[in-house]
This record gives sequence, structure tokens and C-alpha cells, in this order.
Amino acid sequence: MIRSLLASTLLIVTAMTAQAQDYPQKPVTLVVPFAPGGSSDVISRFVGQKLSEMWKQSVIVDNKAGGAGQIAMQAVARANPDGYTLILGHIGTLAVNPAMFDKLSYNYKKEFLPVAMLAIVPSAIAVNPDLPIKSVKELLDYAKANPGKLNYGSAGNGSAGHLSMEFFKDTVRMEAQHVPYKGTGPMLTDLLSGQTQLTYNGILPLVPHAKTGKLRIIGVGSPKRLPLMPDVPTIDEQGFPGFETSQWYGVLTPMGTPEAVVKKLNADINKVLADPEIQKRLTDDGAVAGSGSPEDFGKYIDAEEKRWAPVVKKAGIKPD
Repeated sequence: MIRSLLASTLLIVTAMTAQAQDYPQKPVTLVVPFAPGGSSDVISRFVGQKLSEMWKQSVIVDNKAGGAGQIAMQAVARANPDGYTLILGHIGTLAVNPAMFDKLSYNYKKEFLPVAMLAIVPSAIAVNPDLPIKSVKELLDYAKANPGKLNYGSAGNGSAGHLSMEFFKDTVRMEAQHVPYKGTGPMLTDLLSGQTQLTYNGILPLVPHAKTGKLRIIGVGSPKRLPLMPDVPTIDEQGFPGFETSQWYGVLTPMGTPEAVVKKLNADINKVLADPEIQKRLTDDGAVAGSGSPEDFGKYIDAEEKRWAPVVKKAGIKPD
């Protein structure tokens, strides 16, 4: 019986190893729980393209917005755990939602496995250039002199931009009215047209508009200035020591996905992120390439959940 059991176990391990070595044998779907146009979409498509080239298989990016990411998380939690349906994990769905919702429709720790960190994207404050604001101090002076006239947009209630701005407002003692949108794309449309006055968002979708003068970035939430915008000071430099906010993105897969497949995914994603071309592209966009094991990513998520839960509760952030 013992020999038979050992033989069966060996066969299972061998089969799982072979499955991982052959993975993927068909297109892989990467679900993004937000509308097109934001940092999550940019990073997913960029990394997805490189994985497609490596695997010789398509990586289909599927934007499935709604419910602060719950619709997408639920759908992937119920998907076949074979490595062919992945989801983009994000500060909002993994660190904010557990504190924001009294009843969440998914349980990250019971329904998902962390695979790999993709990138950390510093956030930045951007204003409509029609405003006479070129620094954090000028923003605070303007807000004080024009009470009730500042509206900031975000990708939605509980989004990273919403959280970052509420953290910023509490730190600098500033008032501004929140206007939630269904994604970064529509939020930027109104900011560019002057319907709203500012945003605190991941840097990636802001940079193209800043380069053309359609937006003005007045401060970044990174510990150091960004190479792509060396003239823009950090918020830390502008009188708020230690202030830092970043968005982050990583890949998860449904619980039950074979360990060998998770390890293969992690190794391939890390290989893509280590490529000098990829690192330069991310750096040029203001992002920092991720790395590490699935366990490292899991520990990072846990730490972020503990960090942001008090901010959510203090700001009274509620879902739509």
C-alpha cells in the first residue's frame, strides 16, 4: 500500500510538473477590474504583450469594471483554477475594499493566490492648468481663499486616487469635494475640460497630458523625485516630511491553481520585468518594476491592508 501510495504521489507530482512546463497551451485572460485608460490598464497591456511574445500565446486583457472591483474579483474567483484566468490585484481591491465594505462579495485570502508583483506606481497631484497653482503651498492658499470651489476627481469611491487624496487632505488640512467617476479615463476627460480642478492619481496616465501642457503636476507622492519629471518636487520636499503614496499592481489566480503553475507564472513574469527594455519603459512612465516570490507579494498585500484600513475609516470612505 505504501509503495502504491508513493507511486501515485510521484505520478501526480510528475503530471503537475509537466503541466507547468507546458503552460500555457492556449490564450490566457488577464482580467482588469477597472475601465480602460488608467494605470492598471496601461501596465496590464504592456506586461501582457511581453508575456504573449514569450509564450507564443495571446494574453487577453479583459476590462471588467464595476462594484469597486467586486464584479471582476467574483468572476475570477469562480473561474477554473488552471492558470488561464488571472486577475490584476490592486491597492483598491486588496487593501481598501476589506475596510470599506461591511460585506464584501469576495475573500482574497480564501479565494485567491498571489502570483507576482508587477509594478509600484507613485501617485501625483495634477491640476487643470487654468488654475494659478504651481505648488502644494499655492494649492493650499487657493483652497483657503476659495472655499467650496475645489472639486477633485477619482476613478471611483475607494479607488487609489480617492484614498490618496483623502490621506493628503487630512495631512495638509485642506478641503476639496470628491467627484467619483467610473474609471480614470472619464475622470481625466472632465479634468482636462475644467469640469473638475484637480486629481491625485497614479502618474502613468497623467504624464502624456502634462507633457502637452493640458495638465500641471505640482507634486509627486514618491520618496524621491521621478527621473521623468526631475523638476517636479515631492510632497515630502514641499513641507510634509515622510509623506508617501503609491499605487501598486500584481497578478493573482484563483485558489486551487496548481503550485507548479503559480511558480511558472511567477518566474515568467519576473523574467519579463527584469528585461532592461521593460525596466526602462516603466521608469520612463514613472513606475518601478516589481519582483519577488508569490509569498513576498502576499506579505506586501497584508502590510498595505493594515496601513490603509485606518485611513479608510477616518475619512469615512463608503462604497457607492
